[in-house]
Amino acid sequence: MLVPILLGLAWNGQDTAFLVLLAISFFSDALDGWIARSFNLRTELGARLDSFSDFFLYGTMALGGWWLWPHIMLQERVTVLLLLACLLAPTLAGLLKFHRTTSYHTWAVKLSALAIGAGGLLLFAGGPSWPFHLALPVSLYAATEQIIITWISATPHSNVPTLWHAMRSPSA
Repeated sequence: MLVPILLGLAWNGQDTAFLVLLAISFFSDALDGWIARSFNLRTELGARLDSFSDFFLYGTMALGGWWLWPHIMLQERVTVLLLLACLLAPTLAGLLKFHRTTSYHTWAVKLSALAIGAGGLLLFAGGPSWPFHLALPVSLYAATEQIIITWISATPHSNVPTLWHAMRSPSA
């Protein structure tokens, strides 16, 4: 729900407000998953909505970053493009195999989200670039794991903690 506001802030050059709201968005994303697990409110629809939300949040981060800090985005273009590929490749794999997106929410994806979010926020705030670069190997692993889970799974399912769990699942 905050994506249009984030885009408006970025378009209008409101860099500080964009960073604060982006940080709140990442925190909210982490919190909603914890709440769903804690109160056993996990559903297939909720997992899919969360995946769409993540996709739009990372897209907004990239687009807003380009509008507000084009020099940083240009300097980090290889890492940014590879991170975007890590987000898109598992989605395409799910679309090709199951004709729908997947919502595995693996532990590696959660770690990747933390690394991208924290690294991107630090980078945009003028901090060092190494945390953002650290997100790349984590994201490559997460994307590879998701693609393998898609490849070995007979049907789409959500909330798969790891490849090991997917291999032990009766639907794999």
